[in-house]
Amino acid sequence: MVFGSIEVRGARENNLQGVSIDIPKRKLTVFTGVSGSGKSSLVFGTVAAESRRLIDETYPAFLQGFMPSRPRPDVDTLSNLSAAIVVDQEPMGANARSTVGTATDAYTMLRVIWSRLGRPHVGGSNLFSFNDPQGMCGNCEGLGRVSAVDTEALVDRTKSLNEGAITFPNFGVGSWYWKVYADSGLFDVDKPLADYTETEWHDLMYGAERKIVAGGINVTYESLVPKITRLYLVKDVESMKGAMRAAVDRLATFTACPACGGTRLNDRARSSLVKGKHIGEAAAMQLTDLAELVRDLADPQVQPILDGLNDLLATFERIGLGYLSLDRESSSLSGGEAQRTKMVRHMGSALTDMTYVFDEPTIGLHPHDVRQMNALLQRLRDKGNTVLVVEHKPEVMAAADHLVDMGPGAGTHGGTVVYEGDIAGLRNSGTATGKHLDQAVTLKQTPRTRTGALRIEHATLHNLQDVSVEVPLGMLVAVTGVAGSGKSSLIHGCLPRDGVTFVDQSVIRGSRRSNPATYTGILEPIRKQFARANGVKPALFSANSAGACPECKGVGLIYTDLAFMAGVASPCEACGGKRFTDEVLDYTLRGKNIADVLGMSVEEALGFFTEKTVLPMLSRLSDVGLHYISLGQHLNTLSGGERQRLKLAIEMGSDTAVFVLDEPTAGLHMQDVDNLAGLLDRLVDSGRSVIVVEHNLSVVARADWVIDMGPGGGHDGGRVVFEGTPADLAREERSLTGRHLAELVA
Repeated sequence: MVFGSIEVRGARENNLQGVSIDIPKRKLTVFTGVSGSGKSSLVFGTVAAESRRLIDETYPAFLQGFMPSRPRPDVDTLSNLSAAIVVDQEPMGANARSTVGTATDAYTMLRVIWSRLGRPHVGGSNLFSFNDPQGMCGNCEGLGRVSAVDTEALVDRTKSLNEGAITFPNFGVGSWYWKVYADSGLFDVDKPLADYTETEWHDLMYGAERKIVAGGINVTYESLVPKITRLYLVKDVESMKGAMRAAVDRLATFTACPACGGTRLNDRARSSLVKGKHIGEAAAMQLTDLAELVRDLADPQVQPILDGLNDLLATFERIGLGYLSLDRESSSLSGGEAQRTKMVRHMGSALTDMTYVFDEPTIGLHPHDVRQMNALLQRLRDKGNTVLVVEHKPEVMAAADHLVDMGPGAGTHGGTVVYEGDIAGLRNSGTATGKHLDQAVTLKQTPRTRTGALRIEHATLHNLQDVSVEVPLGMLVAVTGVAGSGKSSLIHGCLPRDGVTFVDQSVIRGSRRSNPATYTGILEPIRKQFARANGVKPALFSANSAGACPECKGVGLIYTDLAFMAGVASPCEACGGKRFTDEVLDYTLRGKNIADVLGMSVEEALGFFTEKTVLPMLSRLSDVGLHYISLGQHLNTLSGGERQRLKLAIEMGSDTAVFVLDEPTAGLHMQDVDNLAGLLDRLVDSGRSVIVVEHNLSVVARADWVIDMGPGGGHDGGRVVFEGTPADLAREERSLTGRHLAELVA
C-alpha cells in the first residue's frame, strides 16, 4: 500500500549537493554511506530540523514572541512532513533525580502497584515517590547519597575572611555570600581562620541558623558547610561545568545514604511490602528479575497497570537492556543505552503517523541483540509510523523497506545520493556500501606473540563474579560479550592503570567555543602563521580574544535558553557565524582568512598547510578517520565515536605504551572500520599494546587475542566465557560471540 512520501528538493545543508529525494512514508528507511557522506545532514539537519521548526510555529503567538525562530534548513522545498520524534544518543539529562524508571514511567507504574497491593497500606502513590516529601528520605532528600565535605578544600586557614579565606566559587571577597559571613558580627574579618577559637570555627562551618543583618538587610545566617551542601551538593555533579564542577570534585565525596541504604525512600515507604519486597528493593532489581516478580502478581484493581508494566519490561529485555535496573541514574547510561531507553518510552505510545528518527540505534549492541532491535523498529513502522534510521550495520539494512546510500565519499566528496532501493540492488550498485556488504571476514591465523600481561585478580566490581584473567601485552586484544556482560567493568574498572591510557567516548569538557583546532592545539601555530604573514598580533586570530565578534563574543552562535522548552542556537547575525570582526577577516594567509581555515575539513587543511607545526596532528586526525570534520566544528556536534577518535589522535603523539579503546568503531562505515583496524594494527606493530572493548566482528576477527565475557548480561554474565584466538572463538559453541563470528566467516 502506498502512503505517499516526504518530498525533499534541493537540500544543501552542510555538505549536501542539492539533494532531491522522495522518502516513503510508513516505511522503515535506512540511510547509510561512508562516515561524513551527508546522512545526518539529510536526516537530522534537514528533515527532522524542518519538522521541529514547523512545530515551533504552532505555538501560540505570545510564546513565539519569547523564543527565537529556528533557522530554516538550507533546502528549496520540503513537503508532506509529519511530526518528528528524534531518538538520539544524547545523554538523558544530568538531573540526579532522573532514573531509568522515572524516564520511562515504569517507576510510576510500580508506585501505583505498591499503593494498592502493598501491606501494610501506607497511602497513595506519592508515598512511594523519592521526589515527593511524603516518600523521600529526609536525610538525603531523595537522592540516595550523602556528601562528606573536606573543609580543607573549602577554606584556606592561613587567610582571614578579608583575604579570601573561603576558596569556593561565588564566595569570594565582596560577593553577597561573603558579606553574610563578614557582616554577621560573629567573626574578626582580619583574623586568620587558623587562629579561630573552637566556637568561632564551629559557627563558621557548622553553626545553627540565626537572624542577622548583612548589608543593611535582615537575613538568615547559614553556616558554610550546610549552605554549600544545600546549594551545590544535593544537585547532580555531572550537570555542573568549569570551575564549579572542579570545586565540587575537590570538596566532596559521595556515599550511599546510611538512613535509606541508597533507596532514596523514607521508613514509611519502605515498610510497605509486595511479595516480601519494598518498592526500593524492587527498583534495584535487574529488570529481567523484576519482570518475573511482576508476572506473578494479579489483581483486578491494578491489572491494566500490571499488563502495561509487563509489556514495558519485556521491551527492555528485547532491546538488550534487561540487565539494567529502574533505580539506575539516567545520566550514567552510555549513548547507546540512553537512545534505547528513549526508544522503550516511545514503544507504548498510541500515536500514529509520526516520523521517528534514530541515530545508529545498534551502537553498543552485540550482534545477538541487533535482531531484536530490528524487530522493534519494524514494530514502530507497523503501528503506522515513518521510521528513518541512520545506520551502518548490514543486518539493519537487510531489515529495511527502503535504503538510501549517501556518498560517494566524505565531506566535499560526498553529499549526494548514490543509490536508492532494496538490499539486493545495493549489493550490485558498486558503491562503497555495496562492495562491503558481502565482503568476507578473514580470521587472523598467525597471532602476534605476547610480550607480557596485565593481571586482573578476583574482580567483583558490579556483576563480575570473582574474575581472574590475564590481558596480554604487545598484541591487539578484543574484549567481547553481550551488552551488560561485564566487559567495561572488567577493563575500565579493574585493569591496572599504571602506564595505561583509556580513550573513551565521554563528552569532552570544554566551553561552547571549543573545536578540534583548539582541542588538539593546532590553532596556536595557525594563529602565529597568520600573525607573521600580516605583521599583527596572534591574539587577533583568537575567537576568545581581541579579534572576536563583539555581538556573539566569538562563539558564532547566539544561544537562547528557555526554561519551558529546549534552548535554541542561531547563527550570529553580526558576523554570519564566522566568529571574527570584519577587520580580522581582511587578513589572509595564502589567500584564506581565519574563518576560511576554520571552515576547512581536515582533508582540505592537509592540502593547504605546509607548516611542520600543523601537519603531524592533521595527519593523525586523518589516520583515525576524521578527515571529514572541520577544524572549527563545535565539539558538542561530534558523536561519541568521533570524540573518541579525536582523543586517540592526540594520544598517538604521546609515548603511551598501552591504549584501551571503548567501541572505537562506533559510527563508522564498514570501509572506515577497515581503515581503523589497519591503524590499530600499525599501533601494535610500532610496539604498543591495544585493548578494544568491541562488538564489531570484523575487528574481533583481526585481533590476536579475544576475551569473551558472558554468557548473558547482568547477573547472568560477569564470567570469562572464552580466552584465545579468533579462530578458536569461532569454534566455541558456548559463546554467543563465537556463534555469530562463525556465521560471518562461513
